[in-house]
Amino acid sequence: MKLKTFSPKDIAGKKVLVRVDFNVPLSGDGHVSDATRINAHVPLIKELSAAGAKIALCSHLGRPKGQVNAKYSLKPVADELSKTIGTSVAFASDCIGSDVPSAVSSLPKGGIVVLENLRFYAEEEKNDAEFARKLASPFEVFIMDAFSASHRAHASTRAIVDFLPSFAGPLLIREIEMLGATRDNPKHPFVLILGGAKVSDKINVIENMIAKVDAIIIGGGMAFTFLKAKGYEIGHSLCEAEKLDFAREMEDRAKASGVEIILPSDIVAASEVSPDAAVKIVSSEDMPSDLMGLDIGPESIKAFSEAIGHAKTVLWNGPMGVFEMFPFAAGTKAVGDALAKITKSGAMTVVGGGDSAAAIAQFGLEKEVSHVSTGGGASLEFFEGKMLPGVEPYVL
Repeated sequence: MKLKTFSPKDIAGKKVLVRVDFNVPLSGDGHVSDATRINAHVPLIKELSAAGAKIALCSHLGRPKGQVNAKYSLKPVADELSKTIGTSVAFASDCIGSDVPSAVSSLPKGGIVVLENLRFYAEEEKNDAEFARKLASPFEVFIMDAFSASHRAHASTRAIVDFLPSFAGPLLIREIEMLGATRDNPKHPFVLILGGAKVSDKINVIENMIAKVDAIIIGGGMAFTFLKAKGYEIGHSLCEAEKLDFAREMEDRAKASGVEIILPSDIVAASEVSPDAAVKIVSSEDMPSDLMGLDIGPESIKAFSEAIGHAKTVLWNGPMGVFEMFPFAAGTKAVGDALAKITKSGAMTVVGGGDSAAAIAQFGLEKEVSHVSTGGGASLEFFEGKMLPGVEPYVL
């Protein structure tokens, strides 16, 4: 899938509005605690600045529900961006209205202003055309660079393209190139790794990808729905009882298609989710009824790593356990290590955002794989086979 991008003449000296994802975590004192998403947009910002554009960056932050709420102001993000790029970054106290044109006009060539939170207006999430027109009116060009917001048909991701010449930014393009190569043209063997809490979050991914993969590794909380569907005791582990029939159906479909489904053979179990919990390695076929599974065990790690080791393409979405706590982190780290190893041998390894991205960053492996997606929900919907509303306008 190829996307429409800008040329130097499209941006040189222009007033450019960029949709970024600055939905970053803030610490208790109001400072940015993780600048990963800010850093992802820095190459584009520098490119526009070097071209003499006057740059306005727009984003949402949190869920202010259409109301002005100082807790969700983007002012701390503007301050963090200024430190990151080493130059002054202005801040506009609104994203529409008279403050914006005056803020943009006062910028020097190459100057940057961060606009206030788009979601202070309910019209943003309603994909309201009039709000999009007001947002667009001070500008000459629009660039969509927020892949992680591209699965939402909002005013700043979809309606705005009707009011400005619009292009895909480099971060959006790289996401679509990497995810698209994995989804649409993978090298085989192709292994899909799924984890996280719920089968229901991954149903459409499984249904869309099962005909394209050679093996599906299932860990995390969702594994226990599959284990329960086989009739195994799972104790107090997570289980979606309403998805047991789906799990059985997927096992049957996989078998008929020659796709191997690999489930944990052993489990790290405990009586509570706590960093101080006493853990026990148990068989996945016979968990004590008073325990819950919180990570895959050593035999599962060996089997999962072996399956990954034969792959030419791997897509990973969802951790293998409660990786935030040391007693239950080994399985997720082992998957990350296995991906890093095969990446060095030339395999395509893609981490599908969300908790998986957080996990691989926790273990310092984000630069050891082919691509870590910036979009959790967006990457899931992409692998469900959907056309994302914030991507569609740029498809060539």
